[in-house]
Amino acid sequence: QVQLVESGGGLVQAGGSLRLSCAASGRTFSSYAMGWFRQVPGKEREFVAAISRSGANTFYANSVKGRFSISRDNAKNTVYLQVNSLKPEDTAVYYCAAAVSPPEVVVTSLNGMDHWGEGTLVTVSS
Repeated sequence: QVQLVESGGGLVQAGGSLRLSCAASGRTFSSYAMGWFRQVPGKEREFVAAISRSGANTFYANSVKGRFSISRDNAKNTVYLQVNSLKPEDTAVYYCAAAVSPPEVVVTSLNGMDHWGEGTLVTVSS
């Protein structure tokens, strides 16, 4: 079992940057592939970025490719999402999630995730 707590959200102007963090409890963090998702009220939760257990493999939604970067520090039980060149349409609650997976596999589907955090709100003003 793993518990996830996101932080780092906030209000930022368009073009700005934030670094989101997701701290995981437990000693098995490196056993999980990790992902970031986001949700706007009234819309479905959508995939943003994913990273494999070791961090060797990453994958991004087309809408964020080149602007967002996912990374992880297994020694600190933390996954990060660096979000740059923010746009108003990036405004959402950002969730991190963990998936039991084989090594070097990225998990991009909502149904594939086993544990979820509570989310952190990112608001981008124009």
